[in-house]
Amino acid sequence: METMKGTCHCKAVEFEVDLENGFENVRRCNCSLCSRKGAMMAGVPLERLRVVRGADKLSLYQWNTRIAKHYFCSICGIYTHHQRRSAPDEYGFNVACIEGVDPDSLGPVGASNGAAQSLVPAGK
Repeated sequence: METMKGTCHCKAVEFEVDLENGFENVRRCNCSLCSRKGAMMAGVPLERLRVVRGADKLSLYQWNTRIAKHYFCSICGIYTHHQRRSAPDEYGFNVACIEGVDPDSLGPVGASNGAAQSLVPAGK
């Protein structure tokens, strides 16, 4: 298990993530929020990501079903992590926030089809 540190741009928010096999399930999502923020994400179980500084600086954004929880720094605006709607027992985190990691060096990046899951039928 390797513990890596991540920060937002202004470093007000710091988190640690425990990676068992390096970055797993690296992807970009095509939902309306993720496609606009353009982040490359990896995932871990909830217990393997900890906010160690600046939890009070995190803002929460939710929409539609209000199940997914998207966190970003209220000072610099950088998306750090989110609790997924499709897998609420996991956090997705912004690979670009991890210190010393060049996201473009990780090779091919998968895609998740969050757009297909993002709309709730009327009346639900």
